[in-house]
Amino acid sequence: MDTGLSGKSVLVTGGAGGIGSACVRAFAAEGARVVVHYNTSRDRAEELAAEVGGIAIAADLTDEAQVDELFAQAGDVEVCAAIAGSWPREDEPVWQLPLERWEATLRANLTATFLTARGFLRVVERTGHGNLVLVGSTAGRFGEAGHSDYAAAKSALQVGLLLSLKNEIVRIAPRGRVNAVAPGWTYSPMTRGELDEALVTRLSRTMALRKVAVAEDIARAVVVLASDELSGHITGELVTVAGGMEGRTVHPEA
Repeated sequence: MDTGLSGKSVLVTGGAGGIGSACVRAFAAEGARVVVHYNTSRDRAEELAAEVGGIAIAADLTDEAQVDELFAQAGDVEVCAAIAGSWPREDEPVWQLPLERWEATLRANLTATFLTARGFLRVVERTGHGNLVLVGSTAGRFGEAGHSDYAAAKSALQVGLLLSLKNEIVRIAPRGRVNAVAPGWTYSPMTRGELDEALVTRLSRTMALRKVAVAEDIARAVVVLASDELSGHITGELVTVAGGMEGRTVHPEA
């Protein structure tokens, strides 16, 4: 099925990461011109950009000036997939959680997404069209013990921010849309070393499909939401890609 993305200019933030790189390749496969954003992973980003015939641009998404420069260099992008984020590995219950980590996690996930969305919507204000896809997490739906900072940031992103932006974008683009994807456990560089067999067995007890996602599963959902052909009357929606995860156990142990 034609996605209508051929020839469109697409910005993927965090494009050098696991889910980000899968999104870059998925958009490129649809014929889109892809801008690969990165912060520190220059070699991977430039290699990927060369692979898909796109360009790589560096920016710290928590820095307002750098985000402005990112969009100045990217030009009139028509789709923005806001993938970039950071999951702190160390398990810290709230009573032990340092304020420094709390603020850093919110800045890396929520503030960075706000600045990305703002930069993109300034482009949309000028062009009159565009679609934005945010990437949250199942942590923002069900919570995540030991990672309340990450869960709070993702919940704010995929509820309050999402639902506000879908109403705001139509003030400047009558057919503009904003949606979000909430991945569950996904094999990616961010979870490398975390998803051993024992953990997968334990966590998949809350999932109808007893498997961990691959990055391409998330990328396909992002592409669908970015496409006016496939989801032209869908906005303000959160699509969870997590194998039917619920906040309860649906399988007996083992």
